[in-house]
Amino acid sequence: MVIILHQDDPCYYIGQMSGTSLDGIDTVLIRISGGNIELIDSLHQQFPNTIQQNIMALCHGTQDELDLSARVSKQLSELYAKGVNELLIHSGVKANQISAIGCHGQTVRHMPPHYTVQLINGSVLAELTGINVVCDFRARDMAAGGQGAPLVPAFHQQVFQQSDKDTVVVNIGGMANITFLPQTGKVGGFDTGPGNVLMDAWFLKHHKGHYDHNGQWAQSGSVNKTLLQQLLDDPYFKLPAPKSTGREHFNLQWLMQFPISSIANEDVQATLLQLTSRSIVQEIKRLTPSAEVVICGGGAFNGQLLKCLSHDLGADYHVCRSAKMGIDPQWVEAMAFAWLAQQNMLGLGGNVPDVTGAKGMRVLGALYPA
Repeated sequence: MVIILHQDDPCYYIGQMSGTSLDGIDTVLIRISGGNIELIDSLHQQFPNTIQQNIMALCHGTQDELDLSARVSKQLSELYAKGVNELLIHSGVKANQISAIGCHGQTVRHMPPHYTVQLINGSVLAELTGINVVCDFRARDMAAGGQGAPLVPAFHQQVFQQSDKDTVVVNIGGMANITFLPQTGKVGGFDTGPGNVLMDAWFLKHHKGHYDHNGQWAQSGSVNKTLLQQLLDDPYFKLPAPKSTGREHFNLQWLMQFPISSIANEDVQATLLQLTSRSIVQEIKRLTPSAEVVICGGGAFNGQLLKCLSHDLGADYHVCRSAKMGIDPQWVEAMAFAWLAQQNMLGLGGNVPDVTGAKGMRVLGALYPA
């Protein structure tokens, strides 16, 4: 099968992202024409409890992982397909109008430079949708000596870079990563450390629900400065870029090794929120003395976290949600993988070597034709 595309042809692409927060699947439909990227429609699906629990078991290690990962890959791919088909019905766009689906898959293990595992069965997704599928984006970058993440900076550059000021894009999902877009010079980026993952885990341990809505529980507590410094002493925060991380490092077990039993639960939550803010802020200040700081991902909806980021950064930095730049914070990553699917179909590089540490730009992803 020969697929011929031209970069300036108007095309529809679908992007799908399910991240380390394990809150579900984001699916977007975009139209790309020349350098313009337009969000046409979007859909969010919550994970069924069983799938969420099985993903968490695979993240932390469980018996017969080979069997479970294969089964969950198929179940996830059926959910991805359900999301695609529902989105097409809602938007009125036909499957044969879609050039490709770019699906990140569900990360359950990320261990650079050794390996990375994202659960998805590209064949199942292509079969159930009748659309070309591009997935397994991280592997080629890692094969070229890179971290395999973060992969969104090239898209951030496409949609957020400004010619009159430095811009820092902060994606706060389970983990937090930043993209540095200077007015001139090289794009930079890396994972700063935990985003929502520790706050979500601590909240779930003590409350019903999966996250601290708007940071209200954290706001009710006080930051324990001794604990905060102990958390920030973790070697990851001192590593130079390129670097990436995940649940393998920052998780509830990691937190429980610290002396927290004598600290009020709400104070631990306040300290974890401050950890996310401080680890982001110290990297932004190291990169640039002033910037527009654009927040996306689930953390963009945590008002207390945004308040802390603004306070810790100070007057030389302007913090805003990505909606100010024309893209709702929830859909940025899914749109990035739709764009990366186009890059694959055009035979163009999708990574930023200065971000991941790869030996050069590479065409990312494996294609599963419809």
